[in-house]
Amino acid sequence: MPSADSSPRTLYDKVFDDHVVFTDGKSTTLYIDRHLVHEVTSPQAFEGLRNANRTVRRPDCTLATVDHNVPTSSRKTYKNVSTFVEEEDSRLQCVTLEDNIKAFNLTYFGLGDDRQGIVHVIGPEQGFTLPGTTVVCGDSHTSTHGAFGALAFGIGTSEVEHVLATQTIITKKSKNMKIQIDGPLGPGVTSKDAILHAIGTIGTAGGTGCVIEFCGSTVRSWSMEARMSVCNMSIEGGARAGMIAPDEITFEYLKGRPLAPAVDSPEWNAALKYWRSLRTDEGAHFDIEVYIDSRDIAPTVSWGTSPQDVVAITGKVPDPKDYEDAEKRAGMERALEYMGLQPNTPMEEIMVDKVFIGSCTNSRIEDLRAAAKIVEGKKVASNIKRAMVVPGSGLVKKKAEAEGLDQIFVDAGFEWREAGCSMCLGMNPDILSPKERCASTSNRNFEGRQGAGGRTHLMSPVMAAAAAVTGHLTDIRKLDGFEGAFTAVAVTDKPSQVSVGTDHDPDEGSDEYDDKTLDIPVGENIHPQDDGTAGSAAAAAAGAGFPPFTTLKGIVAPLNRSNVDTDAIIPKQYLKTIKRTGLGVALFDQWRYQPNTDHEEKPDFVLNQEPYRQAKILVVTGPNFGCGSSREHAPWALLDFGIKCIIAPSFADIFFNNTFKNGMLPIAIDDAAVIARIAEIAADKQEIEVDLVNQEIRSASGEVISKFEVEEFRKHCLVNGLDDIGLTMQHEDKIVRYETKRSNLYPWLEGVGYMAKYRQGPVKVEAVRVPRAGRSGQLDW
Repeated sequence: MPSADSSPRTLYDKVFDDHVVFTDGKSTTLYIDRHLVHEVTSPQAFEGLRNANRTVRRPDCTLATVDHNVPTSSRKTYKNVSTFVEEEDSRLQCVTLEDNIKAFNLTYFGLGDDRQGIVHVIGPEQGFTLPGTTVVCGDSHTSTHGAFGALAFGIGTSEVEHVLATQTIITKKSKNMKIQIDGPLGPGVTSKDAILHAIGTIGTAGGTGCVIEFCGSTVRSWSMEARMSVCNMSIEGGARAGMIAPDEITFEYLKGRPLAPAVDSPEWNAALKYWRSLRTDEGAHFDIEVYIDSRDIAPTVSWGTSPQDVVAITGKVPDPKDYEDAEKRAGMERALEYMGLQPNTPMEEIMVDKVFIGSCTNSRIEDLRAAAKIVEGKKVASNIKRAMVVPGSGLVKKKAEAEGLDQIFVDAGFEWREAGCSMCLGMNPDILSPKERCASTSNRNFEGRQGAGGRTHLMSPVMAAAAAVTGHLTDIRKLDGFEGAFTAVAVTDKPSQVSVGTDHDPDEGSDEYDDKTLDIPVGENIHPQDDGTAGSAAAAAAGAGFPPFTTLKGIVAPLNRSNVDTDAIIPKQYLKTIKRTGLGVALFDQWRYQPNTDHEEKPDFVLNQEPYRQAKILVVTGPNFGCGSSREHAPWALLDFGIKCIIAPSFADIFFNNTFKNGMLPIAIDDAAVIARIAEIAADKQEIEVDLVNQEIRSASGEVISKFEVEEFRKHCLVNGLDDIGLTMQHEDKIVRYETKRSNLYPWLEGVGYMAKYRQGPVKVEAVRVPRAGRSGQLDW
């Protein structure tokens, strides 16, 4: 609820304060307005609900789709998921999601529905994402939705379960960070270049512990689609979230969206009044401030294996010899070896094998229009093995086809695909082969991200299109007529007013098309019960907590690396599971095993050596451990291997949070001498003891090596093996009190305008069942 504190507040402060259910002064329970669900990070969450005999508290606040695993091949013959998704593990995750959707009666956009697509595309597209809301999803790029002035962030699977059960999340207030960009962008420069430049400036850990507000005249001039691209990649700068204050551009975008309040209704007018208050007050404090002059931003591309490894297209591959820091040099050398690049190579001389235009960063209609302008009348270069365009949703695809963009791409030699995450992370058939080089509009260039051994260069859609027609990384400004691509995106795509349940013509300028309706009978919410089978009680107990963590004594394994990302901890091919266990074999797969073998070990990797195979503790000498994805599979893999404690100079926020949710202890120690001492003990193959009760790390002889800090609430939960959900539900009265106030103060969040006739009381709104069948319109339940 609105804060009584009259001191100047940032945009983040305001949204955070308005969602506090209760706080103990150290941790805060926030109410979650919007929860997006997909097939990869949700199976174990729904399993946890069943095991503990819990239900989904607010079905009306949850929207589900399939996107990560789904094939992007033609769906003309689509009948159902079971027959369409050929890969067994991918099919299992998709089918499991549909089973869970039916069991818990949630709103779902499946493969036979034009509204299906990448979760961070369909939320804004449908108006499910609104200014001032809290938005979460089991996906790190949930930060995308911050473009609307929402507080949006990725969460782990345990937190997905927590939100489903309680509609809240336990969190800690982040620091405020400002990135201000002023001035007009130069010719050929896009918001994707701006965010790559910003990440190159602050580094992948520059925003750790922060929520970034992007502001300045440059940001205010951008369309919503450009803003979404920037907020999408705030996570790559280490931030918990990225936000942009809503304005008239935001409000125009939302008009007529099916799940937004109806225009000129009392709810719309009340919402506008609140939304216009969502801006940082003059004099508000920022912990970190970064100022960027737009004149310093050029078309930007990545050269290495981290989003911070970027350079202007006019530049060269950097030379590690130019850097004094030995650790940085070693990291650069590893990256260059993986990427197959030589120092000082001009970026424009780098040849490309494949081109990918898509992902939750750059797959919206504005992106496709711009790329189409570049390739129109041209052909994909002969050395390009494959060029793909993957729309972010079925509605984006239909809009593009109505404008003839698909034919422009096909005529040029591109593949025109169906909606999905596709080659962004290569969990479906769209992958790179080893050593293939890709010009990609996605958001991560980690090792193996787009396929084992694949090499990724991040860039804007127009730059990727330019690479496709020239066959190499190309300065877009050297192509004749490139300015036309920017004319194509100058006007924000604004839908006409939508009457839900009414057909309308896509040619009238709307992104919400034809025969889709939300006017579908409501079913009773299904409450899963204990199935009575043997082991159900044990499963319920397992879902309610974990073994207490008091002291841990054991071998500590040393890992001399910085910026260890979650793709390195566990590659995406191991994410195709609906269980939490059995992932130890996947831990550090690319470092532990010889390539293209059936887990043939590399003898020089530390965890393949004795006694480190029995390690219970991992000491990492470099900072920012666990950066990247929100996948909780990373701590699951460590835990399954036997590692319950990680000691490092610093951790990425989401990974740090996920470890606690699994009864693990991450210890951040910024004293380099202490880290070095523990690493020496590890190299000597000696044990250490971690005493959580007394917050001490001791040698085998009992010498105190270091004290450490840990948040009191998290310590309490670990020491007592307590389950967050059970603890939160002890405060049911506070949640109900908040929901009642929320319904009165923010009625547009209760579904008014699209679920009004289904409202039952001031808070609860039953879920709308959505057909997932295709052209016939028949329900497939």
